[in-house]
Amino acid sequence: MPTTDATLALGIIGAGIMGERLLGAIHGAPDAPVRVAAIWDPAPEALARIGAAFPAVPRVADAAAVVAAGACVYVASPPASHLGHARAALAAGRSVFCEKPLAIDLTEARAFVAEAGSAGAVNFPFASSPGVATLERWIGAGVVGTPRRLAIAVEFARWPRPWQADAARWLDARAEGGFTREVVSHFLFLARRLLGPLSGIRGRVDLPEAGRSERAIAVTLTAGAVPVTLTGRVGGTEADDHNTWTLEGDAGAVRLRDWAIAERRAPDGRFAPEPDAIPNARLRPITLRRQLAGVVRMARGEPHALATFAEALDVQEAVETILAL
Repeated sequence: MPTTDATLALGIIGAGIMGERLLGAIHGAPDAPVRVAAIWDPAPEALARIGAAFPAVPRVADAAAVVAAGACVYVASPPASHLGHARAALAAGRSVFCEKPLAIDLTEARAFVAEAGSAGAVNFPFASSPGVATLERWIGAGVVGTPRRLAIAVEFARWPRPWQADAARWLDARAEGGFTREVVSHFLFLARRLLGPLSGIRGRVDLPEAGRSERAIAVTLTAGAVPVTLTGRVGGTEADDHNTWTLEGDAGAVRLRDWAIAERRAPDGRFAPEPDAIPNARLRPITLRRQLAGVVRMARGEPHALATFAEALDVQEAVETILAL
């Protein structure tokens, strides 16, 4: 499968919410830079749902058929299976676009990144987010000045979130799940990319129920030279998913709210959104289409802004350090 065609042949392993969202982004744009060559999931009901929503997408018998059909393979299966599928794709000469984390075992993840080099990327959508681009523009224009502190806060009415109920078995298990891996990792990626390497992690994790994932975290760390406070909790809010990433400096403050809304602090101390900001439900397909453009560049060996395997490993190292506190 050449990667120089006008459209990139993309194979998808995993027909859950992430695979379905990517399909929606592809089929929602008449000029999509990729075509879906094949999709597979071990659950017949998941494939049936995809067939009903996207009848033109080829559904195949196994992961090997996906690898054979695509020039690039999107691995959107549960985390424990990521490395097996990614390694099979790379061994066949395909590029890989993988959901995070790379693996559930850090030793395996380190070995994979050492082997894989630059033949793939990881789906941290903040790499292509218009909201993040606005923050970067403001920071570059001096709105923040010299960064002094970063605060990351996430809250959930329940975990997993309602739209993840079908994946609750692994999303609420200690080995693969929890909001720190699933959500906080995105905001740590953003801190690392904009401010520098993550280090000095200290704090506590609340794991009150045997076998289930964390219910609260309270952590401090540094991103580059900037002190970071990180808090997260399940319960105590009515919002399914509320989050803020707030960077303060000696000249002002900016934040990203609820995944999408770029805001800057006004002289009265209140945060005001960027005039063109739109909520995440409307922004998500735009960001995913920008991610897909990056996937095409990555597959062709061209410069791209996607999260590299090495960046994703650094984030995973930080996440697992937090969960081991």
